[in-house]
Amino acid sequence: MIRATYPAALAILLSGCMNITVVESSSQSGAEPTTASKQVGTSPIPDYQRNSAWYTDAQTRVSQAQTSGTAKNVVLFLGDGMGISTITAARILAGQQQGNPGEENRLSFEEFPVTGLVKTYNVDSQTPDSAGTMSAIMTGVKTKIGVFGVDERITQEDCQSGQGTELLSLLDIAELAGKSTGVVSTARITHATPAATYAKTVNRDWEDDGEMPEEAKAQGCTDIAMQFLDAQNRLNKQFGEGASNGVDVALGGGRRHFLPSSVEGGRRKDERNLIDEWQSANPAGSYVSDKASLNAARQMPVLGLFSSSHMAYASERAVKGAEQPSLTAMTLKALKLLQEKDEGFLLVVEAGRIDHAHHAGNAANALNDTIELSEAVAAVMQNTDAKDTLVMVTADHSHVFTMAGYPRRGNPILGKVISAWSDEPSLDENGLPYTTLGYMNGRGFRDHGEQLNADSTYAEAPNAGRKDISEIDTTAPGYHQEALVPLNAETHGGEDVAVYAQGPGAGTAMGAIEQNQLFHVMLQATSWEAEAAARVEGLGEEPK
Repeated sequence: MIRATYPAALAILLSGCMNITVVESSSQSGAEPTTASKQVGTSPIPDYQRNSAWYTDAQTRVSQAQTSGTAKNVVLFLGDGMGISTITAARILAGQQQGNPGEENRLSFEEFPVTGLVKTYNVDSQTPDSAGTMSAIMTGVKTKIGVFGVDERITQEDCQSGQGTELLSLLDIAELAGKSTGVVSTARITHATPAATYAKTVNRDWEDDGEMPEEAKAQGCTDIAMQFLDAQNRLNKQFGEGASNGVDVALGGGRRHFLPSSVEGGRRKDERNLIDEWQSANPAGSYVSDKASLNAARQMPVLGLFSSSHMAYASERAVKGAEQPSLTAMTLKALKLLQEKDEGFLLVVEAGRIDHAHHAGNAANALNDTIELSEAVAAVMQNTDAKDTLVMVTADHSHVFTMAGYPRRGNPILGKVISAWSDEPSLDENGLPYTTLGYMNGRGFRDHGEQLNADSTYAEAPNAGRKDISEIDTTAPGYHQEALVPLNAETHGGEDVAVYAQGPGAGTAMGAIEQNQLFHVMLQATSWEAEAAARVEGLGEEPK
C-alpha cells in the first residue's frame, strides 16, 4: 500500500471477557496494570470483538461450511495488491520465462484444491487499503481504512478513542496458545500488512515516534516499531506472565524505524536503539541484517532487518539488494526455525512489493514479485504436510491494472498488442501502438526507473495519456505502462480478490466471502482458541 496520511489514534491494550481473572493495562501509557474480574466465557477474545456483527456473521458462515481435520500449523501468504489480473499476467509471464506461450501455465498456488472470491471493502471505503484489509484478515472484524488492530469505533487523530477498541489478532491467539509465530515481508516489517499481525494503531503511518504528532505521544500512544518490541510484554501484562514469548521470527525491511536519528539512516526522535534493546531482551536470539547472518541463525528468536526501508524488487535484487535474502529464502528459514518446536506454528508471509510496483505503474516488477511469491509457496508445500498444515494464499486488495486488446496467444505479456490476424502491432485511432498491460490511473509512461527526491516524492510529474511507444522496448524491467487518468501514484482497485487454500479447514474458504471470514477459516481450522483459554487460565499467577 502506498503511504498516505490517515487520521488515526493508537490503541492501548486488549481488554476482554474470559473465564479467568485477567489484567487490564496500557502498553502505551506505561501505567501499572490493575486487576479486573471478567465474566465467565471460553475465549481470550474480547466480548466486544466476538459480539461484533462482522465477527458473528463470519463465524457462523464458516462454522456452517463443511470441513474436516484439525490444522496444527497455519501458513498465510499475502500478495499485497495481487489482484486477479496480476495473477493472470504473472502466470503468463512465468510460462514465457520458461519458453512456453504462457497461457496454459499455472502458478504454484493455482494447484490448490480450493478457490474462493474475497470482498475487500473497508467499513468506510469501497476501495480499501492494506491496513484495514489485513486487520480484517487477522481479527475477524472489518474496520476503517488506514487502521489495524482496532475496530470501527475509533475516531481519527484521537489517540484516546483507541482505548477499548483493540482486537486480538490471530497471531496474538497463537502466542497465547503456546504456538511459535513468524512474520516475513519484503516490505518494512512496520508497514501495514506485517504490522497488522502484532500491533494496534489508528494511524498506519506511525511507524516510528518521529512520525507521530506530539499530542498523540502525550496521550500515551506508541509507534509501531515500539509495539513490535513490546509485543511480548503487552500480552504478558494482559493475560499473565508466560502468556507470550513475542514474535519468534520477524524478517523484512524497515531498519530505519528501529534506529535513533543520531545513527545514519535512523529516524527515531527518542534516540532509542530498538535493535539493541531487542537483543538485550533476547540474549539467546539473533539479530540478522544480510543473507549470510540469516543463514547462520540457528535458533529462535530471530529479528532480521535487511534494508533501511523496503527490500529490493525480485528482479532488481542482484543490483540494488545483493546482500538481501529472497522472499523464498526468508520463508524457508522462518519455516525451518518454527518447525523446531512441536507445538505448531503460525507463519504469515507478505510479498509486499507487488503493491509498490503497481503504484509506480511498473507491471514488470509487480509480476516478477508475484512469481517469487509463487516460488515461496511451492517451497512451503514441499516442506510441510497437507494433513496437518493449512496453507492459504490471498491478497488484501487489487489494483486498477488490466489486460486489454486482442493479443495473439503467446504474445509477450509485457509487449505491445499483436493480434492473431496480423504480424504488426495493433494501432489505436491515433495510429499508435499500445501494450497489453495498462493502468486506469497513475503516473503513466516511463521507459526508465522512477527517480525520487530526498523526501521520497517523485522527481517527475505524472505523464499519463497516449504516447508514441513505437521505438520503446516495453518488455524491459524499467518500463512503466501508460495510464489514463494522471495521478501521482496509481490507486488500488475495489473488486474481489482470490483466495487459494489447501489443508485442514481449506474447504471453508470456498465461494464468495467477506474478507474477515478468512480469520475464521484459520481459527476454526485449529484448536488454538480453546488452547489459548486453557493455557492462560493455567498460568495461575497475576502479572506483577
